[in-house]
Amino acid sequence: MRLGDFNDLEIAREVSIGFYLTSDDGDLLLPEKYRPVGAHVGDTIRVFVYRDSEDRLIATTLEPLAVVDSFAALTVRDVGAPGAFLDWGLEKDLLLPHANQRQDVRVGDRVLVYVYLDEATDRLVASAKWQRFLSPEPFVGALGETVQVLIAEETPLGYSVIVNGTHAGLLYSNEVFRPLRIGELLPGHLRLVRPDGKLDVRLGQAGYDEVESAAAIVLAALKQRPDGRLPLGDKSLADDVYRRLGMSKKVFKKALGSLYKQGLIKLGPEETRLVVAE
Repeated sequence: MRLGDFNDLEIAREVSIGFYLTSDDGDLLLPEKYRPVGAHVGDTIRVFVYRDSEDRLIATTLEPLAVVDSFAALTVRDVGAPGAFLDWGLEKDLLLPHANQRQDVRVGDRVLVYVYLDEATDRLVASAKWQRFLSPEPFVGALGETVQVLIAEETPLGYSVIVNGTHAGLLYSNEVFRPLRIGELLPGHLRLVRPDGKLDVRLGQAGYDEVESAAAIVLAALKQRPDGRLPLGDKSLADDVYRRLGMSKKVFKKALGSLYKQGLIKLGPEETRLVVAE
């Protein structure tokens, strides 16, 4: 059984307060309020396992916002003597000890953390010193390759990000066209591997695939409008383009060019119209 993660466990017996599930670490309780509809003794069910407020192993069918050995952005619910308590979607909050904080946090703060099992206490805890948990190995991947980008923190250059859940990366501010939220997970592509091993990334797909994908988004937006008109064109503001379509103006103009060459649209300075086949 893996503490802090989902496990497939067999229902051993039913009691008045719920089910007891069989595991290598002994039977553990699944409280009645989390009982799956139609579940019976002998069934195998998928549950998340952690420790309750009395440090007892317990199961739940709730979906936590993070699992062990992963990064997540969580909100500070309370602050006390042991540290900060983070809301991670379960009844018992996740502890962010003072020693694991990069700076003092306050209630309501959103903090990027790494969740791990503290071997000394056998408890799940969080660390805001997330850089310590990145892989020291060289990143394996080709330039232009599609990657998952987790927004970690804003910096003077742009945003520090975590690439594919393993490596540090940087997303430059001049390539970002809307405010990004800490903890957002976005598709991107690898732009450069620097000598220090860190990665430069961009959002969206690379090369023609990016244009093709953007063209499909624009075409879908046009088809969704009753009059086949989109109030965006070559002279529209970049912020308006991103707000409506979620892409940069540069990519938008390339998408317009692709659709125009295919004879699918008519162009205006601040308007794009769908060509209706006669």
